[in-house]
Amino acid sequence: MTHGAHTNRTISAQGIARVEGEGSLRVEVRDGRVSDVALDIFEPPRYFEAMLVGRHFLEAPDITARICGICPVAYQMSACAAMEDACSVQVSEQVRALRRLLYCGEWIQSHALHIYLLHAPDFLGCADAVEMAERDPSIVERGLDIKRVGNLIMETVGGRAVHPVNVRVGGFYRAPDPDAIASLADPLRRARDLALATVQWVSGFEFPDLDASYRFVALRDEGRYPIDRGRPSSSDGLDLDAGQFADVVVEEHVARSTALHARLEGRDHYLTGPLARYALNSSVLPPLALEAARAAGLSAVCTNPFRSIIVRAVELVFACDEALGLVEAYEPPNPPAQLIVARAGVGTGVTEAPRGVLLHQYEIDDRGLIVRARIVPPTSQNLLTMEDDLRRVVEGGAALDEHDLQWRCEQSVRNHDPCISCAAHFLDLTVVHS
Repeated sequence: MTHGAHTNRTISAQGIARVEGEGSLRVEVRDGRVSDVALDIFEPPRYFEAMLVGRHFLEAPDITARICGICPVAYQMSACAAMEDACSVQVSEQVRALRRLLYCGEWIQSHALHIYLLHAPDFLGCADAVEMAERDPSIVERGLDIKRVGNLIMETVGGRAVHPVNVRVGGFYRAPDPDAIASLADPLRRARDLALATVQWVSGFEFPDLDASYRFVALRDEGRYPIDRGRPSSSDGLDLDAGQFADVVVEEHVARSTALHARLEGRDHYLTGPLARYALNSSVLPPLALEAARAAGLSAVCTNPFRSIIVRAVELVFACDEALGLVEAYEPPNPPAQLIVARAGVGTGVTEAPRGVLLHQYEIDDRGLIVRARIVPPTSQNLLTMEDDLRRVVEGGAALDEHDLQWRCEQSVRNHDPCISCAAHFLDLTVVHS
């Protein structure tokens, strides 16, 4: 190991904390320049796509919800959208509104979890949320209070907070009682106030100076900030329907990883998630969220991945505000679900999981049995861009000592809130300088 210019050194961390799943990172530096970056995912493959083959199409939302305990609604919503597309069914606006409310609950609990328990410790020099709570318990309590409201929405609409049981293709098994929905209003008002305080809090963090030129990919939804539906679009001109998007997303198997790596055909890697959603849709944020973004120093596009925590906090304000509006306008769908008759075909569904665009595509036969299943989670789509971020971090961090560079690399991964368990169908860190 050679110090001084830091041209030859090895940095190793046996497991990066505060991410969901397991894997390793290897960075090779030669003559002061990064020659190779590899995110090695060794989370055991879970074979959900193979598991779905032969099952009835109505089972897909319940099966795929088990892929993730943090974002089960995202999997249910994309699965429902794909099956309804395959059967050429349009659900009622009341069902759409109730699905959007349920999805807001997931955004609220997931964003609160990431901001307060996984990401904020990086900026405060804490090993984890436990140390952060020892310094100031009110901070963690605020995050947990917000998360509880998201869980409450999921319980009220979905039947339970983890792997909701009320979702079905065509709608819901039952429509929640109006009084139960109305009871969410006061908790949401409190959560919205706490979310505004969250934006103010995280905007005061110190951020590394790192901007990147990203190809952003997110949904656009007819003048609304996208959650449950929209057209896949990109910052460099793509505007596609769901099926067309599935055609241009190319997945590659990499020997070192149990997660497929996604690219856009003819356009290489891209980034999905809060930074992408904000870049393509900040102009349609409601006034409260947009004002919070401006007060936090965000312009219409944010290209510093370390400032993604601010964007997530703004989305937290949006989700609380959006959920409150949906609660106040609630009309129980009658009937709660549309009867769907299976027919042979291919259907594609895309929605915005907290971490980004989630793509489902299924082929079903005339008996309603699944012939082929394809699921592309956000983390698989972001892996190549995450590696690019790490390359920039290491090349720009030559002056950092071993501990600080390791910390910065781990933080760079956590910027994108990777769900490695979803992507394995991290994190060890090794930086080799030679």
